[in-house]
Amino acid sequence: MSTDQVVVAATAEDARAVDAVKSHHSELSGRIAILSEALLDAVAAGREADAHRRALVDYLTGTLLPHAIAEERALYPAAAGRGEARLLVESMIAVHRILGELVDRIAKESDPVRAAASAYALTVVFEAHLADENDRILPLVAADPGVSLAGILDGMHELLGGHAEPENDGGHVCACGEHDHPDPVLDVREIPHAIRHATVFGAFDAVPDGGTLVLVAPHDPIPLLRQLTDRADGQLGVDYEERGPDAWRLRLTRIPVATSA
Repeated sequence: MSTDQVVVAATAEDARAVDAVKSHHSELSGRIAILSEALLDAVAAGREADAHRRALVDYLTGTLLPHAIAEERALYPAAAGRGEARLLVESMIAVHRILGELVDRIAKESDPVRAAASAYALTVVFEAHLADENDRILPLVAADPGVSLAGILDGMHELLGGHAEPENDGGHVCACGEHDHPDPVLDVREIPHAIRHATVFGAFDAVPDGGTLVLVAPHDPIPLLRQLTDRADGQLGVDYEERGPDAWRLRLTRIPVATSA
């Protein structure tokens, strides 16, 4: 995950654009981590994993890969214009190819264990890739007075992201709230504060109706809970399992929307 370093931008608009891209990166990271963990847990427990695999592949092909294409078309050329960054950009594009190959393996591998291993590999590669983007590519572009990062990103939904509807990950969830798989755990204590909330948003977006995300935080996350409640249109249930002093552990449940008979 990226560090908490300060990016010096040429304009205030570019500084806001940097924050927007980093926030979207964190949402991508959080959601991919939770979807991958669901697949890994299902395979490790010997349960049916096809639904988890489909949910992960759908998100990777529908969100991650378009994001990578948008970066190559809009963001990377601006960075490559600076001679010292040309090789870095070439390596970033090479990583995109690796991510694409891993997505293909997850989708087509007949052995669920190998598919889960590819999912784990993808999360590791993607985390390292985001660190390079956040800490090397974005600062180069944002600091260049001859380039408008805000202008480059204007209208680029794939780079700035949007609120996606949660997808059912295939596990059994019914009105009784019982699950046939363990709830995913997201420990944000080591995630830099600047991107911590966005990571949780991405992870909770992967939680289906009636599903639960276990959050481990370094303090009582009251402001985050307010934001999550707004993001989930009030359909959020919160249960504290632990209240400090070293960690706060909460169960965050997406309450199913009531439907009229």
